[in-house]
Amino acid sequence: MFSLFQRAQTVSNYVLTLVMTMAAVISVSWLIQLHFSEHGSIPAHISVNKAVNTMKYSRNFGGRPNSGKENVRLAFDLTSDLSSLFNWNTKQVFVYLVGEYPGKKNEVSKVVFWDKIIPTKEDSILELTDVRSKYSVWDYYPDLHNKTATLKLEYNIQPHVGPLIWGTADAFTQLQFPQI
Repeated sequence: MFSLFQRAQTVSNYVLTLVMTMAAVISVSWLIQLHFSEHGSIPAHISVNKAVNTMKYSRNFGGRPNSGKENVRLAFDLTSDLSSLFNWNTKQVFVYLVGEYPGKKNEVSKVVFWDKIIPTKEDSILELTDVRSKYSVWDYYPDLHNKTATLKLEYNIQPHVGPLIWGTADAFTQLQFPQI
């Protein structure tokens, strides 16, 4: 080695290689542990208590001053045990209630009614009763009535080190959007 700069570069490359190798080992071991804990089969139960469809003329709800849009809000019950998603590398789990329904031209529309960030394993058992949806849902097209949506509970596992993991709980329910 000819200079101090070359020695510093060699040491920093060695440290960087060790850190990247350690991160890869942590990531792979976390994925293997999640696979064996069966994170793909999360028990859940969803039931809709009330669905309300209103016409909104505000830009905040997708409408214009002279032509409104239909907006749907829900009241629902949800029970789920997400504790199998947590282990030593899980930072938090993002959970959301999604509605999928057929749109125009053979496309599938997907909207989020409710979401929550679960930071610890102690908070991972959800027992929600008569909760109102966080978001007023509206479609690109002006009408939502008489469409049938499938409600699902989906999650996103966010680790300290490693890739994000998406999944769907083993529960879904059908919802017929009501008339105005």
